[in-house]
Amino acid sequence: MGSASRRMAARPGVLAVIAVLVVTVSLLWPWKSGAAPAAPSTGNATHFDALGAPYGGCGLPQDVLDSPDFVALNVYNTPGDYSFYPRPIPPSQAAKIGLWDNGRNCGRFVQVTIGDYCTGVNDGAPGQPFCRNGSWVTDGYAGAQLTMVVADSCGDSNAWCRDDPGHLDLSTASLNRFVKNGVPVGDMNPAHWNNRRVSWSYVAAPSYTGDLKLGFLQGAQRYWTAIAVSHLPNGVHGVEFLGADGSWQQAQPDSDLGQAFIIGPTATAGTAYAIRVRDASDALVNDGRVYRFTLPDQCLSGCAAAYTGISYTTGTSTATTTPTTPTTPTTPTTPTTPAGASCTATSAVTSSWNGGHQLEFTVKNTGSTALSGWTTAFSFAGTQQVTNSWNAVPTQTGQQVRAANATYNGTLAAGATTTWGAVVTGTSQPLTGLTCTAR
Repeated sequence: MGSASRRMAARPGVLAVIAVLVVTVSLLWPWKSGAAPAAPSTGNATHFDALGAPYGGCGLPQDVLDSPDFVALNVYNTPGDYSFYPRPIPPSQAAKIGLWDNGRNCGRFVQVTIGDYCTGVNDGAPGQPFCRNGSWVTDGYAGAQLTMVVADSCGDSNAWCRDDPGHLDLSTASLNRFVKNGVPVGDMNPAHWNNRRVSWSYVAAPSYTGDLKLGFLQGAQRYWTAIAVSHLPNGVHGVEFLGADGSWQQAQPDSDLGQAFIIGPTATAGTAYAIRVRDASDALVNDGRVYRFTLPDQCLSGCAAAYTGISYTTGTSTATTTPTTPTTPTTPTTPTTPAGASCTATSAVTSSWNGGHQLEFTVKNTGSTALSGWTTAFSFAGTQQVTNSWNAVPTQTGQQVRAANATYNGTLAAGATTTWGAVVTGTSQPLTGLTCTAR
């Protein structure tokens, strides 16, 4: 999942194809080179018609946004370099992180102030200056303001998105809603726009009331539970879920979709969840309020809608442990295979989506004696990572994965089969070296 917004500014035919890669299960948000500026930022502003389908870059459909006035921030900070890089940008390339900050600034509000008008060419051509063959002039629209929500990302290979760190991409419909002297400007776009200069800064959500909104994303189900968090008083920098062991665990972001997270249930293979949220300052929202909810029946086999809103109850946490990143299970030892014991393993891709897929493994006892346990092993072809599993206990080191049986499905009679499954981030590629060891 990710943003594929079609940007239609006063620039000739730009179609941004944003490549979305996936974070590894152990990767937390990278270092914030794109953290919010203390003083107002300045830059050029372009405009685009709508968020991508089904989501914008923050992981929300357009009709779920807190405001009809929305903005995209730059993914990259790479002046003069128009190449695409993996998203989210890894810590090893932290210097390339733009104000989008791998989605961490999603859901925040910005106050945008209109600045000078360009009398020349301002087309964002790579390697070319802004406002060529003209000059910046102040006109009657300067000083008009509008408060907008960050809902999308700009990774286009043009001068605006790469050479201009403070660039904003504004929703086209918002341009004439900018207000000056208490009145909407009404006619700034298109005749008086020409991709203006702007200044902007982060502000608190205007007139905030109520509480968070939660929803499941398309394809979310028991073993891949993707939620979106919105209606935020001060953005969202992280979600923690109450795991089956009773401890708070850091939820994995869904790629760099900054308001979407992968959470786990409060009981193994369950459908009940408890979360708490951290805002843009990394403070717990509402003093650590806990939000409890369940997977709707219509999502048991995968949510069909782009966004399935849910109700929840609130309370306080009963857990006393410190939030932790999920720990990696200890790799099981493999005793000598008993005489007459053997097994095989096969794999199949049972579903896939943009940024991930689901695998199912079938383990069969091919020996003449019952098994007391089994272990499968294989290697991924690329950077894929196991993020969730059932009916087995997997461990991963680099590309190599080993998965031992669960406590309840290790015993297999001769000829019997069992299955285990995994949710995997990354594009589906053939596995190599798939083996099964009997115990």
